[in-house]
Amino acid sequence: MTVWEALFLGLVQGLTEFLPVSSSGHLVITQFLLGVKEPGITFEVLVHFGTLGSIVWVFFPDIKKLAAAGLFLNDDRVSRKLLLLIFLGCIPTGLMGLGFQPFFVNLFSSVLVVGIMLLVTGSLLWLINWKVPGRKTVEKMKVSDALIVGLFQGFAIIPGISRSGATISSALFRELNRETAIRYSFLLSLPAILGATVLEGRELLSTGAENISVVPLALGTVVAFISGVFAIRTLIRVLNAGNLHYFAYYCWMAGSLVILWQVVQWT
Repeated sequence: MTVWEALFLGLVQGLTEFLPVSSSGHLVITQFLLGVKEPGITFEVLVHFGTLGSIVWVFFPDIKKLAAAGLFLNDDRVSRKLLLLIFLGCIPTGLMGLGFQPFFVNLFSSVLVVGIMLLVTGSLLWLINWKVPGRKTVEKMKVSDALIVGLFQGFAIIPGISRSGATISSALFRELNRETAIRYSFLLSLPAILGATVLEGRELLSTGAENISVVPLALGTVVAFISGVFAIRTLIRVLNAGNLHYFAYYCWMAGSLVILWQVVQWT
């Protein structure tokens, strides 16, 4: 892997992991349409650590409160409830990931699926952008809210469905206010990304690390972290300004181009 490939893939991972445009979908696109080779398990593990660091960096105050509440170091009932809701939200995501893994893995070989799902993501973002924001805070969230948002996070395993777009949209549909929807979406992603990283780490231990220079690995990880922080803060600003429809336009355009490319290949 060259330095430029590492920089490009780290940038794509960091931006698309959090912007509502589907990181898995863009991974398929970069491999099939742009001819970028799959980076390998070692690189994937490290860039996932980079994106994990992005969430920790932006939401560190919330994570600190959750850790203290979980260890019963304070009497913060709101943080303790949020911690429970995050745990509940992980259940449908985990069950879908484990129960339908072969099905989801097969979808990564279809560029057409990515194109169609990008159109779905764009439509979801368009619809939710014009919905009047709800007023639910963490205190008013229900178990059903956590389970439904977690279910939508599970659907985001499909390449082309954005995780952040699906979870934030479903949270807003459940009448959460924008601040709570953003916090819950990104904090819920921590266990999901960490779980994926652990699974990749186990695979890395069993297969062994690829022969890749330390410099590209380090640069890709750093770029994924920096671009991840930028993407999270950008999405927060865009959502608060009510401009999610801009990402809808992008998803529609990208999805249409991918479908058109696939049709041309068939003819």
